[in-house]
Amino acid sequence: MPKPLKKDKIAGKYFLWRLGRRNGIYSADGRSNKIDVGRHSLGTDDRDQALRVLERVDLNLAVQHGLAEASALRTCEGEPVPLEEGRDLYLAFARRARVTDGARPVSVKRYRAVFDKFLPFARRRGLDSWNQVTAKTLTTYASYLESQDYAYRTLYLELTTLKQLVKWLVEEGRLPASARINMRLEKPEGTDTYCWRAEEVTAMIAQCRAQPGQVWLANVIQTLALTGLRISELRDLRWSDVDLANRLIRFTDESSRRKKAGSAVRTTKSGRDRSFPIHEDLVSVLEGLPRHADGHVFHSAGGARLKADRVRRALIRDAITPLLERFASSEDEIGFKDGRLRSFRHFFCSLCANSNVPERTVMLWLGHADSDMVRHYYHLHDSEARRHMSRLSLTPAADAAGVENVTHPNQ
Repeated sequence: MPKPLKKDKIAGKYFLWRLGRRNGIYSADGRSNKIDVGRHSLGTDDRDQALRVLERVDLNLAVQHGLAEASALRTCEGEPVPLEEGRDLYLAFARRARVTDGARPVSVKRYRAVFDKFLPFARRRGLDSWNQVTAKTLTTYASYLESQDYAYRTLYLELTTLKQLVKWLVEEGRLPASARINMRLEKPEGTDTYCWRAEEVTAMIAQCRAQPGQVWLANVIQTLALTGLRISELRDLRWSDVDLANRLIRFTDESSRRKKAGSAVRTTKSGRDRSFPIHEDLVSVLEGLPRHADGHVFHSAGGARLKADRVRRALIRDAITPLLERFASSEDEIGFKDGRLRSFRHFFCSLCANSNVPERTVMLWLGHADSDMVRHYYHLHDSEARRHMSRLSLTPAADAAGVENVTHPNQ
């Protein structure tokens, strides 16, 4: 086994760094400092350029941790902002305290995923700074993502996030005003997520309950279908959230509450508390679940904590695949084979619309102040609209005397 390469110690103005290379690209490791400032790719195989980038990273993190004033980041407009530096600056800004309107951890994670895809693309096109990113760059990037079969909503999210980063760098004085990207994006309408039918959901539940090792998955499917929970919400659901006596599930956002020592702050996507009633069919499922020491409600086979990706794979393997012949659809048609975990949220919304549950009530249950998804299904099942449509006729109407009473546009 080859001997690991020795890392050079670099003393920055604020932190001590270990400079090394990974796959030829320099990186700086600052985890040994009193403040763990993490490990950062410097995005170059040139040592001199890497040291220049490291100098900026050192300063950025000092500002983030309150060791330097933000004004120290101001530079002349002509100075380039390296791709990695701009990304780190923006993510540090997004992670600011919630009281100052900082983003939620799940949003920061989503932003990072966007940059993880875009930066390699930009480097392959010879770009190394945000000064070089233009509307043409994003147009080319959108075409690339489309060629990789990414969905329209993904393209919209990616390009919007990149535009926001450039806009923020301009507002912070790191880029000139001329660098702002003026590019109109068409917001996606409707949804391409498959919505289960009731017979498909009941068939999947029956399929899993018939197999002893898959009862846990049947419980997950039934709960998602009767609550509209996100898989992350179901994964994190605790017995303290469930009030079986009053048939309620409550979710509490703890962003503005005092944090107990050693405990993680629980948040909701909307930032608001919410509660909703437990369906009678779900009460027996919850009452039959064993109580685990970790306090969480749902576990996979063997008592392990749920992980979204494992649940997704189990759904495809154990619930969808065995029923493909029964619920067949053509390859070019979105059907049962394309359903995934989010499809249960859509199913729940559709079920509510079909059952005439008020739209506003469903939004409260799902934790939405406003929702295109909810409106989509309520428009599909709008009985009032169907009633008005049924009044239209190609047969001319007659007045009380039996004489046709038709007005033509040219009269």
